[in-house]
Amino acid sequence: MPLRTILQLGDPRLREVALPVENPSTPEIAALVRDLADTLAHWRSTTGYGRGIAAPQLGVRQRVIFLQLPGEQPWPLVNAEMTERSEEKIIVWDACLSFLSIFMQVERHREITIRWQDLAGKRHEFRAGDDRSLSELLQHEIDHLDGILAVDRITDLKTLCSREEFEKRHRAASPYAVASATIQN
Repeated sequence: MPLRTILQLGDPRLREVALPVENPSTPEIAALVRDLADTLAHWRSTTGYGRGIAAPQLGVRQRVIFLQLPGEQPWPLVNAEMTERSEEKIIVWDACLSFLSIFMQVERHREITIRWQDLAGKRHEFRAGDDRSLSELLQHEIDHLDGILAVDRITDLKTLCSREEFEKRHRAASPYAVASATIQN
């Protein structure tokens, strides 16, 4: 499938709310998921970063997310939404393929419950919390569907840093990147 360009911070399309997908089992949605998968795989192989991507990042205003967690099966989510959020919150490092040169700390709910459809249209529900990095990742990607970016959730502007500073000072404690040895710059 073709590699797609990821919209970058400042592009107004990143701020648009994505529209629900009426039928997740169409060939168009399957093709979009392949494009999301291929684009994410390319960014991960060239930068070492990337666990998820949302259709709005490709300029597609549809509620589709694709996750590829290390050692796990690909996970496309259609019409994903959060149905429950814990009162307890956590502060985590965050970055985005739409602005990979900057990192920041953001506030997220420790636990969430999401509802989504698979590519056959079957409905699912999932609770994320024990693995807080999955909870924050799902919140990050669902935010994309709602036109919200990680920079909107920054806890303190003093945490804003370049990718180079993040690499030097914070990467070892972060679940957001693959091992340094696999980065090809």
